[in-house]
Amino acid sequence: MVFWSLGCMAQSAQGDGPHTQLIIRGATLINGNGAPPRGPVDIVVENNKIVQIEVVGYPGVAIDASKRPQLKPGGKELDCNGMYVLPGFVDMHGHIGGVAQGADYDYVFRLWMAHGVTTVREPSGRGVDYTMDLKRKSAKNDIVAPRIFAYTGFGQGTDPISTPEMARAWVRDNAKKGADGIKFFGAPPEIMTAALDENKKLGLRSACHHAQLNVARWNVLHSARAGLTSMEHWYGLPEALFEDRTVQNYPLDYNYQNEQNRFEEAGKLWQQAAKPYSEHWNAVMDELLTLDFTLDPTFNIYEASRDLQRARRAEWHEEYTLPSLWDFYQPSKISHGSYWHDWGTEQEVAWRENYRLWMTFINEYKNRGGRVTTGSDSGFIFQLYGFAYIREMELLREAGFHPLEVIRAATLNGAEALGVDGLIGTVELGKLADFVVVAENPLRNLKVLYGTGAIKLTEANEVVRVGGVKYTIKDGIVYDAKALLQEVKEMVARAKARSNYKIVQPGLKE
Repeated sequence: MVFWSLGCMAQSAQGDGPHTQLIIRGATLINGNGAPPRGPVDIVVENNKIVQIEVVGYPGVAIDASKRPQLKPGGKELDCNGMYVLPGFVDMHGHIGGVAQGADYDYVFRLWMAHGVTTVREPSGRGVDYTMDLKRKSAKNDIVAPRIFAYTGFGQGTDPISTPEMARAWVRDNAKKGADGIKFFGAPPEIMTAALDENKKLGLRSACHHAQLNVARWNVLHSARAGLTSMEHWYGLPEALFEDRTVQNYPLDYNYQNEQNRFEEAGKLWQQAAKPYSEHWNAVMDELLTLDFTLDPTFNIYEASRDLQRARRAEWHEEYTLPSLWDFYQPSKISHGSYWHDWGTEQEVAWRENYRLWMTFINEYKNRGGRVTTGSDSGFIFQLYGFAYIREMELLREAGFHPLEVIRAATLNGAEALGVDGLIGTVELGKLADFVVVAENPLRNLKVLYGTGAIKLTEANEVVRVGGVKYTIKDGIVYDAKALLQEVKEMVARAKARSNYKIVQPGLKE
């Protein structure tokens, strides 16, 4: 597999800073804790710490310059008059590319940063050593990259774990290597119990995709009781909600290795669970709330299941999706998530009902005080890094979240789930200088956060594109988000030129 890298690409998007002082001038602040917007404000950063947030006027009234924070010698001002400032976004399920996809970190990181993602939880990838190397480089700002939290896939780098003692030893070794936590896919109950117990003793956090291979004996409730701190996707939750069965209603010719089987039947699973607001449904939710459990739904990664054409015709594919990644998305009996063997109306209708029931649980969990975060799981199923993160925000909105609740899920909630809400997640005094700056109001239309912007008709009857993140600021370093996207576009164009590659829809010829 060939990986496409930046090579000798111009360094225009490498970032400006850090500065001894940075003042963001005249913006409207959406601070991430659910509070309404406020502005204009000046935000003063010194040595990567927010030291002052000053309201400097009123909408539509000229600002008295004499009452504004003063720029010190050697400092930098960023004129954000009329713009919106938010905390940096936290992607709670961000794979750093993949060998099968042919996507290397420099491509992935630029797409994330161009969409305001300044922190990523990497849930199992190419191994702890690979991720820790990138984490260290990001922490030093030696590369253009979000802040990285490394969650190693349970059992990676060793022989199969078959005893509780082996599980505990692996968990201790993982912590010694510097990992921030563990990503589980499920295991026999005694092994899950031991691993989660040891991980909790070490003060580390955890996530789990409760795969069907183990979920019949170990669902989300078992994990939460044993100390798991967050669940990924939704597998394991309907199983905890079963009332009249212990396994899902598998067809008798089902084969888990057949991806069409796997995803088609998954689309019928929520209909087999307890009805919304029923006694058992409420009991499961209440117990998860009591355990301070985090739900990271990653709605976007399954969206093609309910509307395949929408996902594969997303407008950003043409210029921002690598040829190797586009090939990986195509119908295949081998590539994970390429389950379009015979996908049609019946499967999509079932998945739409699946979403309705799933979203009902997620929204009510939020309403009762539960923590819901924003994760993308990009690189599969026609979902592209960065762009898919914004789509996840839109899907949280569809689930019933107020736009301010969406922003909180993308910022403060993620920081809390990672245990770093004292450092990031809101725009507050003493926190690190991670910001997203956008010229349009994202609360009115989340689409303005897409790199391709939102379509708008002007008073002069002119069709224009508005939005796209203008600046992404991480650790006080200012990145031109549109320059980052331009670098990705050039990277993709060069990759296509090497083989005269053109994106062609499945089953069609040029």
